[in-house]
Amino acid sequence: MPAKATLFNIKCEPVYDFGTGPRNCVYYNPQGNIICLAGFGNLRGNMEFWDRAKLQNISKPQSQDSTYFSWSPDGEHFVTATCSPRLRVGNGFRIWHYTGSLLYEQAVDAKQELYEVIWQPFPQGTFPEKKIVHPASITSTAVQQEAKPSAYVPPHARDRPAGSLPKLREYEPPQGTATALTEEQNLSKSALKNKKKREAKARAQQQQQQRPNTVDSRSQEQRDAVAVAAHILAPSGPQATVGGPPVEVEKKIKNVTKKLKAIEKLKQQQASGKTLESNQLEKLQGEAALLKELQQLQLS
Repeated sequence: MPAKATLFNIKCEPVYDFGTGPRNCVYYNPQGNIICLAGFGNLRGNMEFWDRAKLQNISKPQSQDSTYFSWSPDGEHFVTATCSPRLRVGNGFRIWHYTGSLLYEQAVDAKQELYEVIWQPFPQGTFPEKKIVHPASITSTAVQQEAKPSAYVPPHARDRPAGSLPKLREYEPPQGTATALTEEQNLSKSALKNKKKREAKARAQQQQQQRPNTVDSRSQEQRDAVAVAAHILAPSGPQATVGGPPVEVEKKIKNVTKKLKAIEKLKQQQASGKTLESNQLEKLQGEAALLKELQQLQLS
């Protein structure tokens, strides 16, 4: 099956889809501005060089029977080699430019074997990033355009139209970001399942956080007192005027009720085994006075 290559950002979001092709490795140049997608070893040595910033294809050279690839420290040249023991015949190396130009080729004598090719090391930062050159047409001096033999067709299918023949390999062209897949389509089944679990958990936590605001945590005595006060302060005639005494009484009742709620919470904390501070204990001692004040406000 053709290999599919996709570029992702740091948030694991797809940035560019390179389509499919005969690939089994990816190489960034030292400056990080050129990407090489290649297929070596048991593949035919096809290479694709891409501009990382513009996401445009630069060249498509081919280095057959290659088992090794390495970028030069300058980020513009690279070497491909056929090394032993992966391949013991046809050993040698080639030096290329990323535009697809073959600059140098050295073959090893048939009685000798090449085991390794290494660039001369340089300190990091010796070669600054240079502007990428895009050839007018994507060609390579090393690729010899050979007439490809027609695909094999079984005898029973040779009389069929070409469009009706089954395709063994579907190659996808680069799709870019315009036709990028949706987020859920990019996720695997397990990742999509985990995503739905996280969303359900987040909704449950949000509902649990909102629940204390809707559930009345006051004691029965406090709820009865507030109900009586609301009944007394209900607008029934000329008493319900803005700025009159009923408004002031309502404010005082709300203030006292708020303090009683705080005392009730302190009681729950004390019952659960939490040690209260001195000021909190003083608030608990003042509960009786607050209840008495609330009763007086209700009767006023």
